[in-house]
Amino acid sequence: MALRNILNESDPILHKVCRPVEKFDGRLHRLLDDMKETLAAAEGAGLAAPQVGVLRRAVIIIDDEGGYIEMVNPVITQAEGSQDGPEGCLSVPGRSGIVVRPERVTVRAQNAHGEPIEVTGEGFLARAFCHEIDHLDGILYVDKMVREIFPDEEEEDGEAETDGEEEGE
Repeated sequence: MALRNILNESDPILHKVCRPVEKFDGRLHRLLDDMKETLAAAEGAGLAAPQVGVLRRAVIIIDDEGGYIEMVNPVITQAEGSQDGPEGCLSVPGRSGIVVRPERVTVRAQNAHGEPIEVTGEGFLARAFCHEIDHLDGILYVDKMVREIFPDEEEEDGEAETDGEEEGE
């Protein structure tokens, strides 16, 4: 495994649509392993292949128990409800914004061996699924945010609105 460089929002690779994964081989397994190591080192919640310079449809997301969800060629098959909340991104360091996402999503994908999987997430996990799958289509959260959250903004209870899990998706 190796740490990979995370591209920032100015890199044109992040604005391109990724190609489907067709070969489920050692090269894909190394990519997914490197993405896990890179995500852990960056202390993020999810990472998409284009963020490390690979234009393939693969994402890694940390699940509710702290394990990894690997999704290759993911497609959202069902979306329900609505939530708006803060998001950040490892490719957009130091910024966050309010984004509207579904409350619950179901994703059909393949695992690292090409076997079909289906995963459903609610709340933050649904937000992470949508955020990472957007990366595969060349979309960053800043393209969808309702408004930016500035570091000096505070909620009524006195806590900064950017505190919490939204950082580093």
